[in-house]
Amino acid sequence: MNTLDRPFLLWIARFLRFLGPVALLLVVFGIPATSQESPYIVTYDHYLEEPGSLEVEYFSTYGTQRGAGDFVADWMEFEYGATAWWTTELYIDAQSTFHDSTLFTGFRLENRFRLLKSEHAVNPVLYIEYEQINEADKIIKEVEGHDVEADHAVPNSIARLEHDHELEFKILLSSTHNGWNVAFNPLATKNLTSGDPWEFGYALGASRPLALKASAQRCSFCRENFIAGLELYGGLGDRDDFGLHETSHYLAPVVAWNLPSDWTLRLSPGFGLNDNSHRFLLRWGISREFSGFGTTMARLLGGH
Repeated sequence: MNTLDRPFLLWIARFLRFLGPVALLLVVFGIPATSQESPYIVTYDHYLEEPGSLEVEYFSTYGTQRGAGDFVADWMEFEYGATAWWTTELYIDAQSTFHDSTLFTGFRLENRFRLLKSEHAVNPVLYIEYEQINEADKIIKEVEGHDVEADHAVPNSIARLEHDHELEFKILLSSTHNGWNVAFNPLATKNLTSGDPWEFGYALGASRPLALKASAQRCSFCRENFIAGLELYGGLGDRDDFGLHETSHYLAPVVAWNLPSDWTLRLSPGFGLNDNSHRFLLRWGISREFSGFGTTMARLLGGH
């Protein structure tokens, strides 16, 4: 990376940090409308973005760190419903480590493809992601292979020098019955820039609205606007050493507040389950859906 690029990328990282309090203000003063979003932050269910709609999301993770400074990792997501069976998404990642530095850590391109048209007892979705990130990335969007807490203790000046180009595959298995959603996401990743073996991991989630019946009047604090659940996720080693040896795992309650608008606020305190895990991860996020975005853009660009 040449020296002219660094101020611009640092600006991106600081801009993501600035979005946190701004996003919170937008929740309070949001414009009324309707939406219902999953509370998950790591796990995916089978629901895709509405065709032609754009969802903009901001997430932040605060992580404790033994052997180095605690950190705050931020990312933006731009999720677009290309068709009824295909959702595509762009991630932009950054992080700040206490007593170290703030930096841009890379981007990810994600695509999800629904494999069955109608609703079934179990609904499979194919997930394919390309990552171009450096080793300083700390958003912990998933845990794979032998990822452990000590990996994040490396100083940013050293970790940023190693770049990863990875392909990640998941099968998203999800079922919804009587308001309950249960989802299981096995994953496999391959680093394209090294001879490292395939790495594996998992995420498991369960959630339910606090009430299934909608209130007669629109309100912000109605029980049906809140969805609560639990996530369990971690690594499963690699092709040469598959299993739980030297892996990390987390258990995290999750809650989503679907405002009487297209805004959703999520909160998730996560707890490491073994000595290889961060002791505590606090995640929160805010998202806003823009319905009809594709149609609007087509009109602006003179399309049909």
